[in-house]
Amino acid sequence: MIKLLPDLIINQISAGEVIERPASALKEILENSVDAGALEVKVQLEEGGVKLIRVADNGDGIPKNDLPLALTPHATSKIKTLEDLQKIGSLGFRGEALASIASVSNLVLASRKLEEKHAWQIHAKGGRLSRPEPSSLVAGVTVEVHDLYFNTPARRKFLKTEATEFSHCDETFKRIALSSPNISFTLQHNGKIRRHLRSSDVTQRITQLLGSDFEEASLLISEQAADLHLYGSVALPTYSKSSRNAQYFFINGRFVRDKLIAHAIREAYRDVLHLDRHPTYVLFLNMNPEGLDVNVHPAKTEVRFRDPRALHQFIFHTISKSLASPHQKLETNNSVAAINEASIPSASAYVRQDPMQLGREASPPFHYQNLFGAGIKAKIPSATTITEQEQEEIPPLGFALGQLMGIYILAQNRQGLIIVDMHAAHERVTYEKLKSSFDNRTLSMQPLLIPVTFQGNGLDVVTAEENKEILSNLGFEIAILSPTTLAVRAVPTILKDTDVVKLARDILNELREFDTGQLLTNKRNELLSSMACHNAIRANRILSLPEMNALLREMEETERSDQCNHGRPTWFEISLANLDKMFMRGK
Repeated sequence: MIKLLPDLIINQISAGEVIERPASALKEILENSVDAGALEVKVQLEEGGVKLIRVADNGDGIPKNDLPLALTPHATSKIKTLEDLQKIGSLGFRGEALASIASVSNLVLASRKLEEKHAWQIHAKGGRLSRPEPSSLVAGVTVEVHDLYFNTPARRKFLKTEATEFSHCDETFKRIALSSPNISFTLQHNGKIRRHLRSSDVTQRITQLLGSDFEEASLLISEQAADLHLYGSVALPTYSKSSRNAQYFFINGRFVRDKLIAHAIREAYRDVLHLDRHPTYVLFLNMNPEGLDVNVHPAKTEVRFRDPRALHQFIFHTISKSLASPHQKLETNNSVAAINEASIPSASAYVRQDPMQLGREASPPFHYQNLFGAGIKAKIPSATTITEQEQEEIPPLGFALGQLMGIYILAQNRQGLIIVDMHAAHERVTYEKLKSSFDNRTLSMQPLLIPVTFQGNGLDVVTAEENKEILSNLGFEIAILSPTTLAVRAVPTILKDTDVVKLARDILNELREFDTGQLLTNKRNELLSSMACHNAIRANRILSLPEMNALLREMEETERSDQCNHGRPTWFEISLANLDKMFMRGK
């Protein structure tokens, strides 16, 4: 026989979906404070939020007669019609959070509207409500949640240790605080203040919560297109993490975890992120509420988009463009000012300089022209000691001083010492040239005066036969001489001085692993990266100063040159101040 469930059980089932742990309850209460226009929010927790969650704000408050409704399922002031549901502008809207919390705790809700003579409060024990009674409160709302899951011991058994539950509450607190920098927040646990955040702008709030290390290793972005505005901070690839914990994305102030967005960001970092590392970012997307559906999941962290493809491309291209020249810090401009709706102090910006302004002209040797292309000329200082006038005109990566162990280039710039991994840097330079030429269909082919033959197996022959057009697009001409013999008749001009046979074997091997239908889209970067690796300067290659300087200038003009093709850094800077500390100068 089918029977209707009692309201008490219905509320507890709903609580199981919405209130998974103390952090879930804290999230719902904090969102109500934000929606109420609070400018100050204080949070007190005991025993990780299990014993007590107390949130006090100075928002608009709840009228006396509405207090019982605030703890009644599906009662809300935030939406009234179906049309309101299609353009939600508030964080909360279902009207079930407080009722769900009240059904599994001892809850006290106190409030005072400014126009009321005094405050009122109401008690809920396991969902049973008392009548409103007078209370003392200056303004706003205070919610106290005592003994969470006291009446559902099975649920309480699944809670973790106090430290674990507090860490989840702290993370929830961070997300809300990041999305509302205009609000001052205080977090207290077991009588100790853990966080105190004053009202600030977005960039200051990010620094308050993620630290100065993140600020120094991140780029500010602000990009608008149609009704989309993406802004915030993205960290350089060298600041990547082993987990996704430091990834914050907000849509219209709401923290979300969305696969489409995560994929767009991951794709933007793909070319510069090392192996299984994860990017770090704090990003905010403002868009028309009618373009997304937030009523997808009880926790409201999942959303759906009306035009997901356009959004994916917007996010991907915005971040990809920012990461293309990470060594050139963004200057204070209108787009950055839009992040905080106020002027932001200028980050120390590199200014590209024309190396032709310094010293006398020095033509690189012939073999270096083979490495970097004919016609490359570099200007270097006329002496190792750089004059004050030259000091003002030093380019970002400076001028070479010499090589270390045949692996690293040592250079001097305005700030101090630059150390460059020459193989990694040249690999990125070649890779970006290949990508640009391939995309623009200008990848030139260099016919070999004497074709290079090599023995291959049956798979090599079949691969060469089936992929003639793709090989031609990549700058190769590989002919079949016999069932076991192949001849390389042409290679990409930029790779003409590499080991032709090894390069051809590797390209054929990789073509066999790829779905050729996807080669020209998703997989082409992997193939071009492999080709670039063949051309990169090898360790123990001795370069002259003009050669080293030519590489530095190439790096300054190459997108994503801060990382090699595999995401490792290509250079580091040690400031003169840090060198002075190492040698205890001035002490």
